[in-house]
Amino acid sequence: MKKRLGVNIDHVATVRNARGSFHPDPLLIAKHVISSKADSITIHLREDRRHIKDIDVVKICKSKSILTNLEISLNNKILKIALKNKPNFICIVPENRKEITTEGGLNLSKYKKKITNIILEFKKKNIRISLFIDPNLKDVKIAKELDVDCIELHTGKISNLVKAKKNFKRELSRINKCCLLAKKLGIEVHAGHGLDYKTTDILSKIPEIIEFNIGHFIIGESIVHGLGKTIRKFRKILNK
Repeated sequence: MKKRLGVNIDHVATVRNARGSFHPDPLLIAKHVISSKADSITIHLREDRRHIKDIDVVKICKSKSILTNLEISLNNKILKIALKNKPNFICIVPENRKEITTEGGLNLSKYKKKITNIILEFKKKNIRISLFIDPNLKDVKIAKELDVDCIELHTGKISNLVKAKKNFKRELSRINKCCLLAKKLGIEVHAGHGLDYKTTDILSKIPEIIEFNIGHFIIGESIVHGLGKTIRKFRKILNK
């Protein structure tokens, strides 16, 4: 099965917001990402609106040429915005106001009831649901109980180990086991967080991982090499 590439464009909005202006426009960048042969874009509407704004969600979700994966927390106001704008995909993520970026996976045990209700709301609208989780077997099993379509494994730990040139075999084994269990349970597996060329290449060897969602590294590389060229390089890695 062909592996899919999703590009997170949150930090395009970060650059725009730094000047309080309208440039660069996340909608135009989203269209460019798709024209550069990425499969989808990801945007995260955070409660503090530090990058993506409500109007970005409205404009991007309206564009039928852009497959949009909207990341949301368990916040009721955010949930209502997501339901109103009907993105193609939803990924439920944890959120902490003080964090620089998402620090870990959802606590499925603690929020199981609330997540169940959210999933039902999106299933009514035929929107694909993914849960952002740490790579552990317990959460994969709970994800099955919650009847989600997909899980996205938090790859921050293995990414950091690879970048630091430390032994990552144990973490890779954890991810492998989760992927095998998810496939057995009929759950599609995605990967995301901290991914660069090397870690993506390593994880692309796992056949069960169907989708890779990458943001910060792509935007950073694009400053020097251009967005199209950077996306094509990731496509080449995934299509080996």
